[in-house]
Amino acid sequence: MARELLQEITEGCQELGLTLRLEQCERLHAYVKLLDKWNKVYNLSSIRDPQEMVSRHILDSLSILPYLKGDSLLDVGTGAGLPGIPVAIAYPDMAVTLLDTNSKKTRFLQQAKAELGLSNVTVVHARVEEANLPKFAMVTARAFATVETIIDLTGRHCDDAGSLLLMKGVWPEEELKAISGEFKLKDVVTLDVPGCEGQRNLVRIIKG
Repeated sequence: MARELLQEITEGCQELGLTLRLEQCERLHAYVKLLDKWNKVYNLSSIRDPQEMVSRHILDSLSILPYLKGDSLLDVGTGAGLPGIPVAIAYPDMAVTLLDTNSKKTRFLQQAKAELGLSNVTVVHARVEEANLPKFAMVTARAFATVETIIDLTGRHCDDAGSLLLMKGVWPEEELKAISGEFKLKDVVTLDVPGCEGQRNLVRIIKG
């Protein structure tokens, strides 16, 4: 099973057009194993099958890599570290902050950071509207609320030339109409994630 999972990660990255080193793929595999282990006790994810975790967590997270521009990223409502941890593994020079309100999940994130040797990761246990954080080049969120709500909650953490990258399922046509003020819709990119059925879209919103 271990070799199959590593192969699935490697082939999935190739399908996404990504070039990751073997060491990075092995680290992604180690993350899946750690998530599977902790999930049995802490219920970090509704997905129980490690192979499904590869497609719906790892490859789904990595699918946004071509659209990341900047040296710092805040992952809001990161949960088990998605997409933040896969991004941090793929881009070791990027400073990635993982924020969540659930203490069980942030304990897992601290453990994952230590075991995977992710020196570019910072874990924050707080509500996004109360967190005292620096400004980030990018803020990402994996569909935990509407586009308008995410802008309201996270906008102040985005620097003046920064962007919000919101991972959504179906095309959020009605939600896009609520974008206003200092934020402007750049585009909506349809993501093709290996092994994932259903629609995946990335809403890109520019500040300024």
